[in-house]
Amino acid sequence: MARVTVEDCVDKIPNRFELVLLAAHRARAIANGSSITVAADNDKNPVIALREIADRMMAPDDMRETLINSIQKNTEVDEPEAVAAPLLPPDRRAPQLGRDDASSDTQVDVMTEEQLLRGLESMTPLEPSANIGSTGGPRERERDRDPRDRMR
Repeated sequence: MARVTVEDCVDKIPNRFELVLLAAHRARAIANGSSITVAADNDKNPVIALREIADRMMAPDDMRETLINSIQKNTEVDEPEAVAAPLLPPDRRAPQLGRDDASSDTQVDVMTEEQLLRGLESMTPLEPSANIGSTGGPRERERDRDPRDRMR
């Protein structure tokens, strides 16, 4: 790294190892399209990152947080607290099947697969279709009719 730029940054971030980590992370962010806060002056991304740190354009604490978040595999999710929202009193709650008074549950019919199939087979179609299962056109339908119907 550029010695002059590193010397300018050591007073902002005293630990050189941390400085390298933060500058490398910022350089990757710049390479991925993050906006630059200093003039580029035809410098490479690591030098731009160090210049941003030296000019205090990037807060070291913010850079640490983004670095830690980028490395973490499991992010912490704030769970809602139990006292965050008061529960409704039991008399104002909607009944839930199986979770409240059993006397308010309705009886659910139980049907076996065989009973369902027998019921479906016995159903008649609402609209008669002349061509269920056949691939032929009108002539084939005409041929299947009774010959006496053709004379009428």
